[in-house]
Amino acid sequence: MIKKLLGVLALTLTCSVAVAAEGGYPLDHAPDRLNNMASLQNGARLFVNYCLGCHSANSMRYNKLTQLGLTEDEIKKNLLFTTDKVGDLMTIALTRQDGAKWFGAAPPDLSVIARAKSTNLGPTGVDYIYTFLRTFYRDTTKKTGWDNAVFPSVGMPNPLWQLQGPVTHTHSHTHQVEQDGKTVWQRTSTTYDPLGYTETKAETLQNHRGGESTQHTFQAQSRSQSIAFDNNVADLANFLGWMAEPGQLFRKQLGVWVLLFLGLFLVVAWRLNAAYWKHVK
Repeated sequence: MIKKLLGVLALTLTCSVAVAAEGGYPLDHAPDRLNNMASLQNGARLFVNYCLGCHSANSMRYNKLTQLGLTEDEIKKNLLFTTDKVGDLMTIALTRQDGAKWFGAAPPDLSVIARAKSTNLGPTGVDYIYTFLRTFYRDTTKKTGWDNAVFPSVGMPNPLWQLQGPVTHTHSHTHQVEQDGKTVWQRTSTTYDPLGYTETKAETLQNHRGGESTQHTFQAQSRSQSIAFDNNVADLANFLGWMAEPGQLFRKQLGVWVLLFLGLFLVVAWRLNAAYWKHVK
């Protein structure tokens, strides 16, 4: 029985990792900023300005953002662009028909995308979003002019390209090939420049023992801009994680108090039990 349970656990872990990285790209751990109100406010600003044009959040109302420390006047002045009422849902003008026509598929609603991309025992949905938004690169062979390492052949362009700045991406694949009647290991590297044009080169590896592998390398032209971009993406992913479950902060705080109460009750019950049975032998 124990062996079966361990087998199921191992299979679950394997599936979690596989689901988390659709393109085989390992997901980075996003900074935990769920209790940082400034991060959540910046994430809300980024979401409204860069995501809400194509992606709706039909399960979220604007006035819910008051839980992040914003006033209704601040929401109306800085975040209310798709409606006139602060109590309205975060809907968009883009229809599913137009979305499917322009992008090949209708852009998904992002209300609970962080929960949808979470795995049971693997990376969280926030980790997925954080990595996904940081692995776009130019590719002139794609209809949108962009591709993504986490989600290959994604049907959307990079929404944050202005914040990210120029990036060079190198995709290296180590594999076996036939050469002069012999099987040798070869590394094929394709470099995408900031405009999306490619240069490919192959090199034969001597005494290679690492097996078949794939590697992605991203090189930003501006380190300071790259650091600021990663920080903004962390805030945006953090906000999407909060939006998927706005009550999670209260739930976690309540959970701490429940555990403290149960611990105190355990001590009381233990002492009552000792007092009740002390004369019984």
